[in-house]
Amino acid sequence: MQDNINSALWLPAKGAAFIAGPAPYTAPQRQEVVVRTRAVALNPFDRHVQTIGALACPWLTYPMVVGHDVAGDVVEVGEAVTRFKPGDRVLGLAGGVDKGRNRSAEGAFQTHVVLLEHMMTHLPSGLSYEQASVLPLGLSTAACALFQDDVLALARPQLAPQRRDETVIVWGGSTSVGLNAIQLAVAAGYEVLTTCSPANFGLVRALGARHAFDYRSDTVVSDLTSALGKSRCVGAVAIGTGSAPSCLDAVVAAGGRRAVAVITPPTSFDGIPVGRGRLRKLLPVLTNNAIGILKLKWRAYRLGVAAPFVWGTSLIHNQVGPMIFQDYLPGALAHGAFKPSPACQVAGHGLEAIPAAMAVHAAGVSAVKLVVTL
Repeated sequence: MQDNINSALWLPAKGAAFIAGPAPYTAPQRQEVVVRTRAVALNPFDRHVQTIGALACPWLTYPMVVGHDVAGDVVEVGEAVTRFKPGDRVLGLAGGVDKGRNRSAEGAFQTHVVLLEHMMTHLPSGLSYEQASVLPLGLSTAACALFQDDVLALARPQLAPQRRDETVIVWGGSTSVGLNAIQLAVAAGYEVLTTCSPANFGLVRALGARHAFDYRSDTVVSDLTSALGKSRCVGAVAIGTGSAPSCLDAVVAAGGRRAVAVITPPTSFDGIPVGRGRLRKLLPVLTNNAIGILKLKWRAYRLGVAAPFVWGTSLIHNQVGPMIFQDYLPGALAHGAFKPSPACQVAGHGLEAIPAAMAVHAAGVSAVKLVVTL
């Protein structure tokens, strides 16, 4: 073990302000690894745990350390760990907020974080910590949507995939989840049709999408189904507020498998403040979400479409986690077959910089992911 002085960005209580301060160093259990964090990336859900954590994650115990995206150096490994050793450069999904983990030691926003061995990957020499840190949660959420048995259940990704005459629709292809979903689907042998803003058409095509369409177009659903040609649609991934109903229409019109993996709730939780005014802003959002989910489920039922919601860390507990982080990603990164996406934008250094970076994130970013170095 090297330097074992730990610091963390604490969420002291439900709806409280983040506070940077000392944290205990937690030694790894049998299949765990302690990583000295060098970069963390920010996700919308990292912010939402602060404002709606009592509703979205009622199991959490406080004080809590949140955050999911980590890149850094291995410091110490558990006795059953065989894939990593001290000094290795790695990325990993920090699962502390997950219901099955619920553990501050596994939150990303600290200098020494505990990760599960099967949710980590070595970094090739040419990949920086900042670039690597954008991957874990976006990649994990995309993988849950595409490969879990209770969602789309597609074939596994490979370095040399067998090409299929089957197509996946990714609505919201320029988002963090979308860019990862495009690459994973292509690596599993599928064609990809996607939607995004025209400014990002080149980006999504460069990562493997066969066609991209403007999600704001009145003809986008018919454009998607026309582009299928003779290829069979095997489902859609709905990313972005309001995307799920359009995906329902698309998979029904496509005539293939009627399944939509829903990533985003009907109404955004952005704009919910911490402290004064929170309840006034929160109540209509909760009401609109409840109504939106009921409408979506009823419409999906009437159309005969499976429309499960996706929880981005559920792969920790099933075969998809090791399939991605252990079997596929190491080789894909080493051979340049998988590109960390979206591009990273460094928004500060140190734990104290994370709340300010969250505020920038809440104001809106496009086709980039904000990163804080530690």
